[in-house]
Amino acid sequence: MTTSRSGLALIETPQAPEDFDMRTLTLTLLCSAAITASGTTAMAEDIVIGVPNWPSVQATAHILKLTLEERLELGVELQDASNEAIFRAMDTGSIHVHPEAWLPNLDHLKRRYVDGTQSIRMSPNGATGKQAMCVTKGTAERTGITDLKQLSDPDMAANFDLDGDGTGDIWIGAEGWGSTPIEQVRARSYGYDETMDLYIMEELEALQQVAAADENDQNAVFFCYTPHHMFQTHDLVVLNEPAHDARSWVIVPPSPTPGWLEKSMAGVAWDTAQLYVSYATALETDQPKAAALLSRVVLSTEDLSRMAYALEVENQDPAAFAKVWVEENADMIDSWLE
Repeated sequence: MTTSRSGLALIETPQAPEDFDMRTLTLTLLCSAAITASGTTAMAEDIVIGVPNWPSVQATAHILKLTLEERLELGVELQDASNEAIFRAMDTGSIHVHPEAWLPNLDHLKRRYVDGTQSIRMSPNGATGKQAMCVTKGTAERTGITDLKQLSDPDMAANFDLDGDGTGDIWIGAEGWGSTPIEQVRARSYGYDETMDLYIMEELEALQQVAAADENDQNAVFFCYTPHHMFQTHDLVVLNEPAHDARSWVIVPPSPTPGWLEKSMAGVAWDTAQLYVSYATALETDQPKAAALLSRVVLSTEDLSRMAYALEVENQDPAAFAKVWVEENADMIDSWLE
């Protein structure tokens, strides 16, 4: 047996002799195809949950997986993907759930798929969060920084030069996060894109650098948000900004087309974030009990922060954590099923 590029098993049939009945060969091939097709169908899961790359969403994904499997006896698969990829896949039906869609970060995807095509639903039960730029307490004391706009001053920015190239360094988020291109806009709006190197890297690596800088009395400035464990593991100072004003917050969705960054502006603080379980509208027909459950999921900001702490600080395995969490929160899950 060999395997095709598509991953389907191919059954090798010996070359037919001249007197071989071609009808028998045709029947053999048809049967082989049927076996392959039925095997592929049998392996397909009822629900696929997309999993982006931050700790609380990974915990939530495993909790939803276990809940759907145990309470509704469904087959559930987890699939790593970016926010953009998950929303596109929910629209087409290859992924069914996003466990923690952040707004306003993903407003452009909400407009396209929730409000526009209506191929995606968002649960009405959103947790709240905050997003900003932070420094460690030691950094604030050493540099005197209090406001985000101070990073546009070359003398202040020089305090954050971690690699010795003469330019300040700031972590603005990970690849695939809805907040990351917005932080590029904010850097340009405040002017520190000209005094700071904007780093995009995975959160684990970035926070390891923050921890090392804190331990060695070095300065660090970085994207911060709640729900998250970073406020429990570090003494952080949120940099001041003008209050959020929708008139000063214009975000053009990032795209290959030049100009999105220049056409955007966000020189004010983030609005309060809302985090929603989202799912493909098709589930209401294909798996109505699952859709009903997902629409009732309620997780607080404190719940999500504890989940992030368990995975990132205590290094708990997400699946093992979810198993204990589901057992200890059976009453809460019961309320999702009512």
